[in-house]
Amino acid sequence: MKKVFIASDHGGFELKEFLQKKLVKKGFTLIDLGTHSNESVDYPDYAKKIAGKILKEKNSIGILICGTGIGMSISANRFKGIRAALCWNSKTAKLARNHNNANVLCLGARVLKKRDALRIANVFLKENPSKEERHKRRVKKIDLCK
Repeated sequence: MKKVFIASDHGGFELKEFLQKKLVKKGFTLIDLGTHSNESVDYPDYAKKIAGKILKEKNSIGILICGTGIGMSISANRFKGIRAALCWNSKTAKLARNHNNANVLCLGARVLKKRDALRIANVFLKENPSKEERHKRRVKKIDLCK
């Protein structure tokens, strides 16, 4: 199974803790990169931590959580080789992994119910990138943009 890194800022802390407990029960192994409390922190610092780990460990994927997921997705996508997808339902999670080979899931703790976030994460972690040449070709073009 893939190595899964997870991190959040203070706005996503409670959802991160919830997801870790539930996803571990489903058999996933998660490595928590912080934050470890509700105290205010800066989300770009955690996006950078996840990006660094994923770029070093090629078959790993990540989950980033902040209030809306927007700040984390913008920050993570600044790193070449990171394809962070802000997902708001199971379908976008499936397509992000399958069509775009997204390697980071971004979630918004203030805009999603916990159960919905769990469903989205579960789909994202189980889905695989498409082997279709058209999708591979497009992902290569994305990676050339940086």
